[in-house]
Amino acid sequence: MAITLRAISLADKDLYRETRLRALRDTPSAFGSTYAREAAFTDAEWQQRTANLNAGRAIGFLALDDGQPCGLVAAFPKTDDPAHIEIVSMWVAPTHRRLGVGTLLIDGIKNWAAARNAHELLLMVTGNNQSAIDFYLRNGFTPTGHTGPYPNDSTILEHEMRCTLT
Repeated sequence: MAITLRAISLADKDLYRETRLRALRDTPSAFGSTYAREAAFTDAEWQQRTANLNAGRAIGFLALDDGQPCGLVAAFPKTDDPAHIEIVSMWVAPTHRRLGVGTLLIDGIKNWAAARNAHELLLMVTGNNQSAIDFYLRNGFTPTGHTGPYPNDSTILEHEMRCTLT
């Protein structure tokens, strides 16, 4: 298995859509959106979403195993403070979990953020996803203490985690 990391480009629109929809089907409670919502997006909407990850302000990465997507992550600078980068859309295929793919994706974001002179990565993780929380802890994130309701189910709390970049 030779996993590669690739920044999402405009040419990756269909691969990005396929991977994002696969992630929403696989782990629906890990995302603020839903499969039904995003499956209904038009081709033009997917083109715009892909362009947003390729315009220089934000970044998206695909992890590929022999050309097949096995992971996804995206990140955006906070509007009010671009030194703080928000990680969204983190997902690793079940067949590739615990094999270093998630760390490869997070390292890609850390390197991108450091090149932008960012100071901190932030993310939200649902409190019922202990394996994700443990993964982020192993990768240098710590809980901030901030919580909020998960957008798709207000009975679930999301926890903010941060990783300070040096």
